Amino acid sequence: MSREKVLSLLLERPSEYLSGEAMSRALGISRAGVWKAIEALRQEGYEISSAPNRGYRLESAPDRVREGELAGPLAGCLVGGTLACLDTIDSTNTECKRRAMAGAPEGLVVLAEEQTGGRGRLGRSFQSPKGCGLYLSALLRPRLEPAAVTDFTAWVAVAVCDGIEAACGVRPRIKWTNDIVMNGKKLCGILTELGLESESNALEYLVPGIGINVNHRPEDFSEEVRPIATSLAQELGHPVRRSLLAAEVIRALDRMYARFPDNKQEYLDKYRSDCMTPGNQVQLITPASRQEAYALAIDDDFRLVVELADGTRKALSAGEVSVRGMYGYV
Repeated sequence: MSREKVLSLLLERPSEYLSGEAMSRALGISRAGVWKAIEALRQEGYEISSAPNRGYRLESAPDRVREGELAGPLAGCLVGGTLACLDTIDSTNTECKRRAMAGAPEGLVVLAEEQTGGRGRLGRSFQSPKGCGLYLSALLRPRLEPAAVTDFTAWVAVAVCDGIEAACGVRPRIKWTNDIVMNGKKLCGILTELGLESESNALEYLVPGIGINVNHRPEDFSEEVRPIATSLAQELGHPVRRSLLAAEVIRALDRMYARFPDNKQEYLDKYRSDCMTPGNQVQLITPASRQEAYALAIDDDFRLVVELADGTRKALSAGEVSVRGMYGYV
């Protein structure tokens, strides 16, 4: 923990030297403890210079998502107020739910360098190679009826677009209902899960999970996924610092959650603007069938309104079907 706090201090003033004595006073640890933390960070790849009578200065840092890099940017946020930055986990959603059932506080965000069992909608797997992507889940405890959070994933999708735009200067699009895309390929998946109290059926927790392909190369995807997946690095032509992206996405989630559900029109307008599905011929896919339809619009409940081949119209909820483009992923 000392090394995370020392790192956070160094990042607050990246161009200045900080004395060991000043850090010792600020953190309530000995100067020897500061030195040990500095040495541990150096061994992890952080380049920290030192100068007599001046102290320490951070010169460069590896691309790691860790508490010391996020605590400063997330100061004052509910979402991200508590962080668990892990090396490897089966699934950040699963870990978040485990901690929720153990009494973890609202606002906890679980992040991992790698997921061995990343999951998407309808039981699909989500590829999460080590050090390539941003994999995170948040623990929320809204005092709402379960029926009041059915459109929450759509709100999360808008927040993810906000965070990516803030960090990278480009705004991706949304493929209804929960995929973030760029140039016709999948950039990010979102999976929201909830827990209910067994006796009252009241909402106990809500866990949105987000997996963003950040610095993946084409060879980091399986042959099956490669034709439909992309990453920010591939689209932008340069690597993206994952800690910066994490901070912006979590801050966008925090702003969104503070406005949920009262600011529905704001997020509905954004979702409609970002969603690229309406206006396209699509396939409606269930485990038992495929059906062609024309996507018309997003209704006031974030449902996709489609027209079937016989001219009838229906509004689809997220849990009913998967929607795939007729001639490609989107």
